[in-house]
Amino acid sequence: MKVSNRNNHRMWYSKPAEVWNEALPIGNGRLGAMIFGGIAEERLQLNEDSMWYGGPRDRNNEDALPNLPHIRKLIMEGKLREAEEIASMTMAGLPEAQRHYMPLGELQLSFGNHDGPIEDYVRELDLDRGISRVSYRVSGICYTRELFASHPDQAIFIRISADKKSALSVKARFNRHKWRYLEKTKKWEQSGLIMLGECGGKDGSSFATVLKAIPTDGACRLLGEYLLVEDASSVTLMLAAETTFRQKDPELYTKRRVEELSQTAYDTLLARHTSDYGELYNRVALNLIQKIDRHDLPTDERLKQFQQGEEDPGLIETYFQFGRYLLISSSRPGSLPANLQGIWNDSFTPPWDSKFTININTQMNYWLAENCNLAECHEPLFDLIERMREPGRITARTMYDCRGFTAHHNTDIWADTAPQDTYLPASFWPLGAAWLCLHLWEHYRYSQNRIFLEKAYETMKESAQFLLDYLIEDAEGRLITCPSVSPENSYKLPNGEIGVLCAGASMDFQIIEALFTACIRSAELIGRDSSFREELAAVLERIPKPQIGRSGQIQEWMEDYEEVEPGHRHISHLFGLYPGESFTPEHTPELAKAARTTLELRLKNGGGHTGWSRAWIIHFWARLQDGQKAYENVRALLEHSTLPNLFDNHPPFQIDGNFGGSSGIAEILMQSHTEVIRLLPALPDTWYEGSVQGLRARGGYTLDFSWMMGRVIEVTVKSAIDGLCQLEGPGLEPISFHAEAGRSYTFT
Repeated sequence: MKVSNRNNHRMWYSKPAEVWNEALPIGNGRLGAMIFGGIAEERLQLNEDSMWYGGPRDRNNEDALPNLPHIRKLIMEGKLREAEEIASMTMAGLPEAQRHYMPLGELQLSFGNHDGPIEDYVRELDLDRGISRVSYRVSGICYTRELFASHPDQAIFIRISADKKSALSVKARFNRHKWRYLEKTKKWEQSGLIMLGECGGKDGSSFATVLKAIPTDGACRLLGEYLLVEDASSVTLMLAAETTFRQKDPELYTKRRVEELSQTAYDTLLARHTSDYGELYNRVALNLIQKIDRHDLPTDERLKQFQQGEEDPGLIETYFQFGRYLLISSSRPGSLPANLQGIWNDSFTPPWDSKFTININTQMNYWLAENCNLAECHEPLFDLIERMREPGRITARTMYDCRGFTAHHNTDIWADTAPQDTYLPASFWPLGAAWLCLHLWEHYRYSQNRIFLEKAYETMKESAQFLLDYLIEDAEGRLITCPSVSPENSYKLPNGEIGVLCAGASMDFQIIEALFTACIRSAELIGRDSSFREELAAVLERIPKPQIGRSGQIQEWMEDYEEVEPGHRHISHLFGLYPGESFTPEHTPELAKAARTTLELRLKNGGGHTGWSRAWIIHFWARLQDGQKAYENVRALLEHSTLPNLFDNHPPFQIDGNFGGSSGIAEILMQSHTEVIRLLPALPDTWYEGSVQGLRARGGYTLDFSWMMGRVIEVTVKSAIDGLCQLEGPGLEPISFHAEAGRSYTFT
């Protein structure tokens, strides 16, 4: 079986980054940096995942519950304007905004003896080892910087060296620009700096960032806010940061950590990092056979040529692995989940506050966690869901008089569940927690870990209990959601009135069906709650089923309303196609056909114009088993929504498109949402030959397979449990066998 050439998984550039969207990211889940690769002047823009402005608050609006019956009545009567006016006052959070993410600051480095011409400049990100490098030659001296963020050692390391003895002089300082009044920098012994400050607000966290230099030859000294290393052959800079979100005394903790690390040889620190990182990254290899090797071109040049119509399977391989790299770097056990920007944010007032947006974006961040073999990276999301339960119970009770727990379309570091903003197309949508809970079920389906399921079931059950109480009966005897929205779209009534609040968005019922079904199956597996299972099953019979509208599309609402924006970026009513499983060509061909029509109409009217939306569309076409359409949208994602450093461009930068792009490529190659594992279900003609190793399938399986001329020539299945495994794919006779835990099976 052919294996991808790992030496080619490298992003490289022939000049320094001029702007943030050209810089290269490193991270260990909690600590991150954007590396610009400057020559005489370098800067590392720094982040720590718990740097959020302010502290926890109870923002639930007590006027919601008394006005809820009236709002529902107005919506049912079609008096949208009046309903929305009352809702905007009584349902909005108090205050209306949750907390926002903010930068840690910058580390600025200045280098001496850099007056001569620059030669042989290379700036790179080695995806195989999780290391960034900058190298160049000045006046005959080769300078090299090696940078990585270590998860096992919870620090960022910068190794700077020259190939001539005593040729290196470095000046370092911290900076937070106009927010520097929030912090102070002080000296630490003769070789360190400490930046201390507050995250804002009287209840906000405090933070500490520690930098220590360990030179080879030369000397260190401190002047003012500067750390100087002079006449060295090399120096290792160690940087650690903490906040009071995790540590009672961040300064003491970080000093002790750096002091301990300074006793360890650099090569040992590097080896610990590459071993830890490689254990995750090396699980998956993708090789798309290519006629022309373009790895000698800088990555931005390759992207530009691709955007001009060139084929470059190797660039797609790199893009796929870059998404996996980003998840490893921004979501590790013990960290917070990846937010809208992973952990990489340079603004004190970032777009959409760089929060956790849970009406698609946070969920998309984790679509690749299971099938791309990074299940451990899923854990921070599970931790956040658990922390949301208590505030979510308060929101459920205060706003809706419901049991269980709920959340709306955003949450933050404090697991806030009250509505965010007064943005009517999105804010008053209480299904955020329900969608998140489906990630718990997916983790079980891939791992088959019964112990995990027993704990996760209680969380899913509590989310389902909220929905049982939230549903109301309409005039036809159906159980519906109200008020709700179809994120983040608007509709027009026959009388011409435009609104967003509605009774029964199609996505709601698709999520409810998925969650209730997951709860029923979970309870059956662990042998409990028979009466609760019956209650859920009875409600499933009474919620509206998907409807096909007058244009042959899946209806977005219970009524076939006219869409105000037919090319809208959200395609929420296709949740049942992906990530849900209720629309399939095999079992529901009419709904699959209507889903295709929905996609065609959206794209015809300008849909897919944001990066994450385009990534979602890749999954839709993959599930419809249309390889050419899936590939057209992979191309469109890179052509129109990808920045020079391969970050996704919403615009602006938003990381969900990267994660969704990688997940979509995996979905093109393998699907396991039905009882059968399908290989190459949506293979485009361009990828006629290749191989993949390490993709995971639901049921506890890991697969390696290769193909030629679009037909599978070999597949190996590794089973984690005992069970029935079924395989299909072009070139394969249908395969069904009983797999045993710990064994591998190869078919040709």
